[in-house]
Amino acid sequence: MSVASQREETDTSVDIIEQTDETLEELIDELNSLIGLNRVKEELSTLINLVKVRKLRRERGLPELQLSLHMIFSGNPGTGKTTVARLLSKIYAKLGILSKGHLVETDRTGLVSGYVGQTAIKTQKVIDQAMGGVLFIDEAYTLTSAVGSNDFGMEAVNTLLKAMEDHRDDFIVIAAGYPEEMDQFLASNPGLDSRFRTKIYFEDYEPFELLSIFRSMCSGYALEPTPEAEAQVLSYFTERCAERPENFANARDVRNLVDTALMKQADRIASINGDISNDELTSLTKEDVTL
Repeated sequence: MSVASQREETDTSVDIIEQTDETLEELIDELNSLIGLNRVKEELSTLINLVKVRKLRRERGLPELQLSLHMIFSGNPGTGKTTVARLLSKIYAKLGILSKGHLVETDRTGLVSGYVGQTAIKTQKVIDQAMGGVLFIDEAYTLTSAVGSNDFGMEAVNTLLKAMEDHRDDFIVIAAGYPEEMDQFLASNPGLDSRFRTKIYFEDYEPFELLSIFRSMCSGYALEPTPEAEAQVLSYFTERCAERPENFANARDVRNLVDTALMKQADRIASINGDISNDELTSLTKEDVTL
C-alpha cells in the first residue's frame, strides 16, 4: 500500500505521513530491502530488538529498561534518512511504542517564527501534531546555527526539549542533517546531547549501489536500460563518487539522471517516423543517459 501523505493546510512547511496497514514483518522486510545502508540496518535491528525486549519485560512485570528513542540521523543529502524515519515510525507503532505511528516532517521554517513569543507557540503546534508518532526535523542544525543574533531558533529547541522529556513514552524526535553541522547542533545545548542518545550515520552510496537505485527507479516506470546504458550510468557515478563535488546528492543525483533520461528518451521517440513499439517506449539507450 502506498504511503498516504497530506500537507498541513495552514503551514506548508509541515508534512504529515500517516500510518498504513502493513504488518511488522512486512515493514522490517521493507527496511531490510533498502539498497545499501548496511550499517544503518544493523544498528536499527539492534535498537528494534531492544525495544522488543523492553516490551516483553513490561508485560512480565520486570523493571522497565530506560531507553531514549530520540535519534540523530546524520549524513549527506540523498542517503535515505527520511525514508528510514518513515519506516521506523510505523515499525515502532506495530511494536506498541507509539500510539499512532504517523510521522510529521518539518524543518526550521515549520518551527521558528520571526516574532518574539511566537516560536514556542508555533513549535508546540507541530509537537501536538506529532504526538503519538515521530517528529522528523530536517536540517535541524539550522535551529542553533544563528545563536547569539536576534534569532528564535533556541526557543524552538527549548520547547522541543521539554516535550521530549515530558512525553518520552509516546513521542519521538529524529533530528537530521549534515554530520559536522549535527555535531555542532548537539554541542550548542547540554540538553540536546543527553536527549539524543542514539546517533546513526548514513554513509554515502557507492557507485554499484547508485546503479541499483537507478535500476529500481527505472523499473517503477517500466523502463529497461540497455547494457550500454547501464555501463554509462555506472561510469558516471563512479566519477561522481570519486570526486564527491559539493553538490553531490547520492540518490537525488539518481533521480535527476532518470528525469533527464526521460526527457532525452521523449525527444528520441518523438523523432521516430511511423508506429512506435512498446520496446522503443520502454527502452533507455546509452544516449538517453549520457549527460
